[in-house]
Amino acid sequence: MNFLAHIYLSGNDEDVIIGNFIADGIKGKRYLKFPPAIAKGILLHRAIDTFTDAHPTVHQSTARLHKNYSHYSGVIVDILYDHFLAKNWDKYSNEPLDEYVQNFYGLLRKNFTILPARIQKMMPYMIADNWLLSYATVEGISKILAQMNVRTKGVSKMNLAVAELEEYYEEFEAEFTSFFEELIVFSQETLDSL
Repeated sequence: MNFLAHIYLSGNDEDVIIGNFIADGIKGKRYLKFPPAIAKGILLHRAIDTFTDAHPTVHQSTARLHKNYSHYSGVIVDILYDHFLAKNWDKYSNEPLDEYVQNFYGLLRKNFTILPARIQKMMPYMIADNWLLSYATVEGISKILAQMNVRTKGVSKMNLAVAELEEYYEEFEAEFTSFFEELIVFSQETLDSL
């Protein structure tokens, strides 16, 4: 899953949210250096990724992209799934997406000093371009995929994946919807057990 889903699946504990958000930059047992609730968020992130990577519905989505994007298919599906979460946000939250996103950006600012350097560097761009809110539109996802393609120096060709999103929009959305219901339950059970 990508940023928005990870944040959403963290629940309401701000430290868990921060931990889940920074987890990709925290390798091995380095999570133990963080306060317990942040460490819990890091472990939750890892559990979500493991569950997602092994899920047959996600494999169905990535298989549709594999011929053209090879091992980048999983990254693309993560981004596409965040699109469907943002687009259908009112099914999952009573708080409007724009407010939710602004509150999260405020949380990042408040916790800036504990963010890994890579995220500190990325954060101003994320906020200025309002990445999380932009996920709600195909145009916004197209921009995100183009940025990801630049990060891979053009090797991934992710910028072209918006064509598959448009061609198989209903299939991707149905897969996201069924998978995300399971992921919500799994994430809550994981949070309870950590």
